[in-house]
Amino acid sequence: MKVAVCDYRAGNIRSVEIALRRLGAEMVDDVAGADLAVLPGVGSARSAMAELRAQGIDEVLRARVADDRPVLGICLGLQLAVESSEEDGGVEGLGLLPGRSVRLRAERVPRIGWADVDGTAYYFAHSYAVETPCATAWSEGIVAEARSGSFLGVQFHPEKSGAAGARYLDGVLREVRERSLSRA
Repeated sequence: MKVAVCDYRAGNIRSVEIALRRLGAEMVDDVAGADLAVLPGVGSARSAMAELRAQGIDEVLRARVADDRPVLGICLGLQLAVESSEEDGGVEGLGLLPGRSVRLRAERVPRIGWADVDGTAYYFAHSYAVETPCATAWSEGIVAEARSGSFLGVQFHPEKSGAAGARYLDGVLREVRERSLSRA
């Protein structure tokens, strides 16, 4: 399976690529043509969106979702997928799913560490979180996973979540393969 990790000149691209390679994915640079596009997450919303726009990756991701082709957003990647973010004084998002990204209103910000999602612990590191009607899983009242069409986003870092994260990513790759087979 060919997977492209979007390079917006920041983030945790290398660790995401390593995790996916371990699961048998072939890494490619072609975001439009890959079986799965991954929008990784670490960085600020404004600079990430500016770089995505400068490279035209924003339009490629929108086209992928419009064509029902899989996109996985991780942490900031999920936050960029919604319509807007409060971060950096307000930033327009990709609009891949409805909602907005808001600053955490919690005792500890940033929220860093392991937290439960449906009985499994994953690693989180974030100061913002999405509010969306497309949420499918939560962690401590915060959206941990959201889906809309061919877009899947997670607030946690599966690539930094050990065996549980590897199982999660493997499940995503299996889902993409099955989706591809059913469309053929």
